[in-house]
Amino acid sequence: MKSTVWMNMRPWIIFAGVFLALWGFGSRPDLFARGGNDEIRIGDGKGDWGAPNPYAHYPRGPGYIRMSWVFDTLIWKDKDGAIPALATSWAYYPETRSFVFQLRKGVKWHDGKEFSSADVVFTIDYFKQHPYCWVSLDAVAGAQADGPYSVTIKLKRPYAPFLSYVGGALPIIPKHIWKDVPHPQRFTQPESFIGTGPFQFRDFNKAKGTYLYTAYDDYYQGRPRIRRLIYIKTKNPLMSLLSGRADLVTVRPDMAGILKEKGMVVLEDQRGWNKKLMINHRKPPLDDKRFRKALAHAINRLEIIDKAHQGLGSVAAFGLLSPDHEFYNPDTPDYAYEPARTAKILESLGYEKDAQGFYMKDDLSLKLELLTSDITAGGEPMADRDGEVIRKQLESAGIRVELVNLEQTSADNRVRNWKFDLAISGHGGLLGDPEILNLMISPEFKGSVNSARYGKNQTLLDLLSAQVAEMDPEVRKRLVFQIQEVYADDLPAISLYYPASTSAYNPARGIDWYYTQGGLALGIPLPQNKMSLIR
Repeated sequence: MKSTVWMNMRPWIIFAGVFLALWGFGSRPDLFARGGNDEIRIGDGKGDWGAPNPYAHYPRGPGYIRMSWVFDTLIWKDKDGAIPALATSWAYYPETRSFVFQLRKGVKWHDGKEFSSADVVFTIDYFKQHPYCWVSLDAVAGAQADGPYSVTIKLKRPYAPFLSYVGGALPIIPKHIWKDVPHPQRFTQPESFIGTGPFQFRDFNKAKGTYLYTAYDDYYQGRPRIRRLIYIKTKNPLMSLLSGRADLVTVRPDMAGILKEKGMVVLEDQRGWNKKLMINHRKPPLDDKRFRKALAHAINRLEIIDKAHQGLGSVAAFGLLSPDHEFYNPDTPDYAYEPARTAKILESLGYEKDAQGFYMKDDLSLKLELLTSDITAGGEPMADRDGEVIRKQLESAGIRVELVNLEQTSADNRVRNWKFDLAISGHGGLLGDPEILNLMISPEFKGSVNSARYGKNQTLLDLLSAQVAEMDPEVRKRLVFQIQEVYADDLPAISLYYPASTSAYNPARGIDWYYTQGGLALGIPLPQNKMSLIR
């Protein structure tokens, strides 16, 4: 994962006209009129997550999910765990560092062409040449076809997350369409949305945040249970669900009682998404871990949850992995709310208080800029009052803070380019494969706005490399325990809390939604598993 791919807007404008001409419709309101019982609508507070092909969707969970309806992977998950998708079986051969996949026969692309091993080999080669923001193929040497329905994928080195992070997350694309595409991020013609998934993409209204998909009748696992799948943008998820405008929404946990009384099903997820304080550890005084620990002791995380989220959430582990993860280390270092400890650390670093009670050093005031934005969690924008609470806490501890509120994309860009001091951000993936630690810590993953991109501790880097190369689960678990301890001691970012994650749906629509164990693909904590509409 070397770079983050963003949709180029100029080709998208061109594509809109091509789409109208070739597909016979555009973003007309009548396309999204309620189509009877043979239709499911998902409400979403943000709306626009990019166009649903691998290089055009936005690099956050809801963007990936919109793409996943159209493109299938070799392996997928249902509520019980990994299941066959385009591959019917697979095996690992350690002596050759190879995974061999037996592929499903009779699969057709949405344009009627036959799927084969050539498409899988091409996908691996293409994504190695044109990196995809969600899946790193750095450990993959290459792939070869062993016949039309068998593929061998060879590794450069042992890679423990392969089945989760490649087999279960890499969308397979058709060779006959993409082989002549030199610039994939600019490829948004109608054929760029041809996959093998259960739904065909039909329309996207960027301004209104609406998406339209229709069932693919020749889907290899059987025709989907509904004819149309629609995403709508909604500012009031509760009313959208109760009025019938939406059938599945993300809701605040305090709405659960009302919804249950109205006959809705309420889903509660494990702690797979966290809010955290990003730190620019490349500039002083934030480059000193003692100073970062002083910040941690000055932040009352329970107060943030109580004042900004009505007490609906739980404090996060400083080692990053969720306490609900099987590899969670309960003995990871902790930083209790202790302003007196903050004062002691700052004074040991040479800071003194001025007449107003704020710290200064060498006649310079200690002042930090804190970026905030309306962060999206579970597909829904979260009005961010966290910044206000944290600013007051830090100023009470003697640290001046300038609070700057930006639109999320602008805040992300500043963090990505290291033009910040502190920034509030958040991400999921904390229940999936522990390679999430590498993605959220290592400096290799330069494109991620949620990664600490921290390379100052060689022991930590060595542990990260070792854990993804360790194929023995028990040995790997011990390595992951050590990573959490070292990371929490260096504290390149401060984990704040896990917001309570709740969704609700209307059971009268005949679909049983669920949160997938460990999250979808790389650990996406959304109850929008396509298997809900297939099985």
